[in-house]
Amino acid sequence: MTRPPESRRDWLLSDAPQTRRQARLGAIYQGWLTFRANRLAMVGLIVLVVLIGMAILAPWISPQNPYAQNLANRLQPPSAAHWLGTDALGRDILSRLIHGSRITLFIVGTVALIAPVIGLLIGTVAGFAGGWVDQVLMRVTDIFLAFPKLILALAFVAALGPSIGNAVLALALTAWPPYARLARAETLTIRNADFIAAARLQGAGRLRLLIRHIWPLCLSSLIVRVALDMAGIILSAAGLGFLGLGAQPPLPEWGAMISDGRGYILDFWWVAAMPGIAIFLVSMAFNLLGDGLRDVLDPKGDKS
Repeated sequence: MTRPPESRRDWLLSDAPQTRRQARLGAIYQGWLTFRANRLAMVGLIVLVVLIGMAILAPWISPQNPYAQNLANRLQPPSAAHWLGTDALGRDILSRLIHGSRITLFIVGTVALIAPVIGLLIGTVAGFAGGWVDQVLMRVTDIFLAFPKLILALAFVAALGPSIGNAVLALALTAWPPYARLARAETLTIRNADFIAAARLQGAGRLRLLIRHIWPLCLSSLIVRVALDMAGIILSAAGLGFLGLGAQPPLPEWGAMISDGRGYILDFWWVAAMPGIAIFLVSMAFNLLGDGLRDVLDPKGDKS
């Protein structure tokens, strides 16, 4: 009797993978099934996919020029012509939100690439080396942690000058300490494991142990922490923009748009409310995504 052909799903979910590639693809697929079972995480993923698509297609889906001023249409309420209304200079708020999504993704993406890398380097080196190296690096980390993140970012931007590039640099320089602490804790748990001792006996040096063995095991925790921290980064970037220290006019940065509309919030609420709702939705989406990633990458963690 012939054996029925194995489906792709059965191949991915096999308890006895035949190759390393099958094992990796199976782990990815099982992670996706776990993530997909979390409906709120899927909602967050959908919102972020829409945000990314909106940022990529901004020039084509934007109904109007986000920089075009029309004082005859200033402070118009939401209508068929302007779905989210217009601001004090007659600019279409929806168009400015769509183009502002590019700035938000640029800030979030850049900080997410810089801060975790710095934290991973400092944390793993401190935890693996130990001794005075650990003490010096952790005391520097404690100094950064002693200051509120936004206040320290304000100090950096004030010293460097207001611009979107300096705002990104300031946020990255103030966001790395939690990642360093997390990476150090993971490294302290891993460095005395049997497989590390076996790799040492085979002649692996410290650099190879860090890159090939310790860093990969720290990545899952860092990814979850990054996803959960994105909401705070967005709020910090919006705070800098609100204070005039982030993206400069006429760039449609969401925090700066709220600042522009604060003087009209009682009579023309939509000017400040619309970018505020956008910040809220994106921040919530990142939190939901981070919760789903925690279920996938840290199944034994505390879900409370």
